[in-house]
Amino acid sequence: MRGGFGGMGPAGVGRVWTPGGDGPQAGLKDVPVRRILVLFNPYRLLLLAVLALVLAGTGLDLAPPLIMRTIIDRALPHGDRSLLLKEIALMVALPTLSGLLGVLRNHLNVKAGQAIMRDLRQGLFRNLQRQSMAFFTHARAGEIIQRLTNDVFAIQDVVTQTVVSAVTQTVTVVATVAVIFALDWRLAILSLIFLPLFVLPVRAVARLRRNLRRETQRAQGEMAVHLGEVFGVSGAMLTKIFGREALQESRFTALNRKVMDLEVRGNLIGRWFMMMAGLLAPLGSALIYWYGGFGVLQGRMTIGDVVAFAAYLGRLYGPVSGLLNLGVTFGTALGVFQRIFEYQDLVPDVEEAPDAVAMPAAQGHIAVKGVAFSYRPDIYALKDVGFQVRPGEMVALVGPSGAGKTTLIGLLTRLYDPVAGSIEIDGYDLRHVTQASLRANVAVVTQDPFLFHASVWENLLFARPEASQEEVEQACRKAHIHDQIAALPDGYATLAGERGYRFSGGERQRLAIARAILRDPRILILDEATSHLDTQSEAYVQAALEHLMKGRTTIVIAHRLSTVLAADRIIVLDGGRLVEEGTHLELLDRDGLYAHLYRTQFARVTAARE
Repeated sequence: MRGGFGGMGPAGVGRVWTPGGDGPQAGLKDVPVRRILVLFNPYRLLLLAVLALVLAGTGLDLAPPLIMRTIIDRALPHGDRSLLLKEIALMVALPTLSGLLGVLRNHLNVKAGQAIMRDLRQGLFRNLQRQSMAFFTHARAGEIIQRLTNDVFAIQDVVTQTVVSAVTQTVTVVATVAVIFALDWRLAILSLIFLPLFVLPVRAVARLRRNLRRETQRAQGEMAVHLGEVFGVSGAMLTKIFGREALQESRFTALNRKVMDLEVRGNLIGRWFMMMAGLLAPLGSALIYWYGGFGVLQGRMTIGDVVAFAAYLGRLYGPVSGLLNLGVTFGTALGVFQRIFEYQDLVPDVEEAPDAVAMPAAQGHIAVKGVAFSYRPDIYALKDVGFQVRPGEMVALVGPSGAGKTTLIGLLTRLYDPVAGSIEIDGYDLRHVTQASLRANVAVVTQDPFLFHASVWENLLFARPEASQEEVEQACRKAHIHDQIAALPDGYATLAGERGYRFSGGERQRLAIARAILRDPRILILDEATSHLDTQSEAYVQAALEHLMKGRTTIVIAHRLSTVLAADRIIVLDGGRLVEEGTHLELLDRDGLYAHLYRTQFARVTAARE
């Protein structure tokens, strides 16, 4: 790791991840139900409409058994055709109306539920984008994607169905219990006597399934990470080069089997529970017909009473079984909610200050004052580093691998904050300016440029979305890449491919430089931006860079002698400390670390290129 964009942030502010662990850990032991209910607040009016439709539908659904009793006890025995036709019409009309209300209720419910899902995904995405680079160097891309997609999808039923189903079934149970007690309180008590036997195991079953679901989501995350690495361009290339397809498949097979086993175990627990809950209906019905049958024989009850009671019993046990299953489902989902809230609660260790001001167009004066930075306690990447860069000056950062050069660049662009000291641009402390205004004044070209899987045009506009076609093409001409783009069949509409692998390393580098030119920054940071170019392309781009650097403050991580010689001043880092500073000739005269690097690194590389 060169200087390092790796490791934990300096202070570990807020709920942060555990280095070397399995991703961010928010430290949540249990998820408060009220926190989940807060997700529904923005849509409470919509949900109140759903509740009103639930109540109306429940009232309509309670009528059919009473209609059946009237037909059996009054219409048929007395030969009342008018009453029979009236009750039959009601048997058709009321369920039809209930069905129409159900369609509307389902539409409003799904609309609210999907809006909640959208808000949850949006909030997670927004909070993840706020995290510092230290987070992304530890969190695995597959794990992040897993939580944003599969984890959120795993709670979809809870968000879109469970809450409304719980209300619907609760209302149905309460209303049904009231009706059957009104019909016959003794028979009602007999019908409810078995319910506690099925309610008690719910908590234990829910706990088992919650633990299994959490483990399953973690295993699915591991599988997503593996797939992302194997089928990414770099991973696929490395696998083919070393002929390790069999190894990658064996690893996937193990992860795939683990996910399957966990899913089967979780489903088996649910099925046993549902089988037990399903015994409610036959046991209850047997009691009703036993007690009710003797009641009819003894003249205490009518056949219509028994039939109506049996019908209500079906309407009671169905919702009770549903509520028991919802309890298990909700308990299972708590494990997934916990994983989601872990990411939602992450606090970035680089935050914009409440009183941050917008920095105006920079002149380019940089002051690094006693800066220290550590990725882990007591292990400093930088310690007591201080220097100044004058506007328009070009400064080269030199040092052995791990000296802290890249870390310093990360601090200058505020990807991290120092644990001690400060960095100022034109007198503005970077911690007290808006990040947008800072980034507007700085452009960075790295040694390994990245291109999105989008068109060349979109990749270039990423630097400045409002740029005109003429400005884009002019930037590409200055980077000596316009002719190559124009010669492509689709020109600037050509897809770059994942990570830009449709272009050569030199072409990607020139596209990155064109992007920086388009940005037109006051401060330019180069991580040896010509390192991937052939000799001819390097000459072209070097000329473009020299034009771009005029009048701008430029800091270059130098790996080549030509870059060092072009610098106005050289800063030498070693072990996180600034050990030397001066011009090329001044540092050679001191015969220190720079002179050693010159003899062993720069001179040798130059000779090899010649």
